[in-house]
Amino acid sequence: QLQLVESGGDLVQPGGSLRLSCAASGFTLDYYAIGWFRQAPGKEREGVSCISRGGGSTNYADSVKGRFTISRDNAKNTVSLQMNSLKPGDTAVYYCAAEPYAYYTSCRLYKYTYWGQGTQVTVSS
Repeated sequence: QLQLVESGGDLVQPGGSLRLSCAASGFTLDYYAIGWFRQAPGKEREGVSCISRGGGSTNYADSVKGRFTISRDNAKNTVSLQMNSLKPGDTAVYYCAAEPYAYYTSCRLYKYTYWGQGTQVTVSS
């Protein structure tokens, strides 16, 4: 059974950093396009950053460009989201999602089949 597990969410002060990790069991993440998404209370889920199968291409929402970095660690079978210069507006539940054999970097929700349960990120002083 394909499972994704997010970790690394926490309470952090504005300007701080967090590193989220998406781990997989049952399949090799490098064969999948992976996306990070987030959902704040009362808002729709939105794409944050996505990486193609093999990691050759990445995509970022305008709101996080220059602050967030998505990357793969194939040895650990994980995909990470390094988040720097965090703002209160980044507060949300963060989800990773996977689509098999996809080379795209689209962050459209409907393009991803497998989803994790999410990890809470709270940015507050």
